[in-house]
Amino acid sequence: MPILSSSSLDFVSRSPEQTKRLGMRIGALINTGDLICLTGDLGAGKTTFVQGVAQGWGSLDMVSSPTFVLVNQYRRPDGCLLHHLDAYRIDSVLEAEDLDLEQLLMTGALIVEWAERISSALPSDNLTIDLGWVADEQRSLIFTPHGARYEALLEEFRRLTFGG
Repeated sequence: MPILSSSSLDFVSRSPEQTKRLGMRIGALINTGDLICLTGDLGAGKTTFVQGVAQGWGSLDMVSSPTFVLVNQYRRPDGCLLHHLDAYRIDSVLEAEDLDLEQLLMTGALIVEWAERISSALPSDNLTIDLGWVADEQRSLIFTPHGARYEALLEEFRRLTFGG
């Protein structure tokens, strides 16, 4: 278990619905240019979390894991995009760079599953969320902000989710 920084947040979700609700709270706070990096083993709840992010962000599109297409796009009624990248099948940083991540960030928010596989191709400022399996219905989520934008985003998430 990593030692958390004072700006990190550690949470245990007790159900897939709760994991999705946490994603909805994050989704309501993100903007074009924001980068959310998800890490964690298979079955840790990454896609469930992304379903919540897309819903909270305002998309009516169905969310599925983009494992075979690499990038899914979800639209809001106002035309804004949420890009959902699955880096599980990306074999190299060069392959990740071919996806033109900068363009994805310029045209919408970007959420990356298996972000650790391409971390050197991603901007260092991001919100990293490490999801872990605890029990059948329980998942741990460790939110770690990197950069002032994401410290503010996580602080707003804390306020909206836990009050105070």
